[in-house]
Amino acid sequence: MKYIIILGDGMAEEAIPSLGDKSPMQVANTPYMDLLALKGRSGMLSTVPKGFAPGSEIANMSLLGYDVRTDFEGRGSLEAASIGVAIQPGEMAMRCNIICIQDGLIKNHSAGHISNEEAAELVHFLEAEMGDGLSKFHVGISYRHLLVMKGGNKKIDCTPPHDVPGTPFKEVMVKALVPEAQATADALNQLILRSQELLANHPVNFKRIAEGKDPANSIWPWSPGYKPTMKTLMEQYPNVKTGSVISAVDLIKGIGIYAGLESIEVEGATGLYNTNYEGKAQAALAELRKKDFVFLHLEASDEAGHEGNVTLKIKTIEYLDSRIVGPIYEEVKTWDEPVTIAVLPDHPTYCRTKTHVNEPVPFLIFRPGLEPDEVEVYDEFAARKGAYGFLKDDEFIKAVLA
Repeated sequence: MKYIIILGDGMAEEAIPSLGDKSPMQVANTPYMDLLALKGRSGMLSTVPKGFAPGSEIANMSLLGYDVRTDFEGRGSLEAASIGVAIQPGEMAMRCNIICIQDGLIKNHSAGHISNEEAAELVHFLEAEMGDGLSKFHVGISYRHLLVMKGGNKKIDCTPPHDVPGTPFKEVMVKALVPEAQATADALNQLILRSQELLANHPVNFKRIAEGKDPANSIWPWSPGYKPTMKTLMEQYPNVKTGSVISAVDLIKGIGIYAGLESIEVEGATGLYNTNYEGKAQAALAELRKKDFVFLHLEASDEAGHEGNVTLKIKTIEYLDSRIVGPIYEEVKTWDEPVTIAVLPDHPTYCRTKTHVNEPVPFLIFRPGLEPDEVEVYDEFAARKGAYGFLKDDEFIKAVLA
């Protein structure tokens, strides 16, 4: 038996009045996911334990069976693994967004989805101007980058920028949770303010403004932590001996690397609706031919949710179905060795609020020979009647690997 998890990041939603009180998943034309729901079994999964914010780092670790209460060490350290940065003892890693601030408000978390080339130029510039013996900036992808601090104290309150669009940035700057973390909070806030001074006059931003694009005019560090200690999937589940992760997002790659999966690069993978869907599907099939387990991650629906774009979110769900799920199913159903296919989001991302929500997500599991339940379509409401019921913690990954 082989296994593939296909994850549509942020795909789940609420009922939207403009859609006739239906969700984008209900409205979208998804014949392949509906077919797998009809032939398989469905359920609901709680991916965010009590006390945690519904971030992708928490949700994706949880659905892979990790106990984030003991295994999670911040988003930055996970992303560091993806870009090949080794976190040393005494170092604290943080995700470092490049964001757009307008009139003192956080306009968006992505600087208008800045290109890789523009972002790399800005991060190299910031490292040259602000990097020192204590702070170092590392280039990631688009707006997602890495800040490593020596001697940093992770007991600080850092607000994810995608959670607070439209908020005055000064109201959500870094705060110390304990007195001994005040120096770290002060240093980070100084970096934020200094970055705004430097980026305001950078040629990249002059060009972006002239083209009618959002300027990338501030850094925003968040999700601090140290190097995590995680067992691999192979150490936990004997029927998984080899595996791969395929994603355009450094966070997901990093989780996969710590989980013992090989990170596979796909040309043209962007994390947006224009990602190379066909390339990802073919890469997943190629890996599945030679390995036991593939974790295939698509970011586009989450980004559409953060933009509040209902129409685009529907399109991304349909793309996932027709360009990922369909080709993979049509191919593996011809194989001699059976393949288990699981499909789910990691968390809902509501277009109304433009942010993640801590609500259970729908999942389906299909494998040849599995007796189907009564669910005939795949969405947030139909899955509630599935045979798996409501799962949590490591129950989903155990059901996939059963």
